[in-house]
Amino acid sequence: MKKTKKTVIQFRCGIYEKKLLKKRAQKAGLSLSEFCLRAALDIKVVEILNQEQVECYKTLTKFSNNFTAIGNMYRKHNPQLTEEVYALAKEIKEHLNNFKQ
Repeated sequence: MKKTKKTVIQFRCGIYEKKLLKKRAQKAGLSLSEFCLRAALDIKVVEILNQEQVECYKTLTKFSNNFTAIGNMYRKHNPQLTEEVYALAKEIKEHLNNFKQ
């Protein structure tokens, strides 16, 4: 069952601000009113990822997994290299976690 919204709220903003709000709502895949409502209620608004961003995310994930595998290969022979490679893989994963949010 769909909730019906009955109250209309208006607020004033400039032309540039309105265009900016519309653009950000469009990037998030929301209507302007839904975007403003979520922003006012402190609900997290997440932009939809474009194809290029998805490819970057996949590539970084692959790099992280590859660096972890390289660290595993040299674990016994060169522990210092292994630590550095693991640190790099961890740094990539941190960036990926920031990217998710």
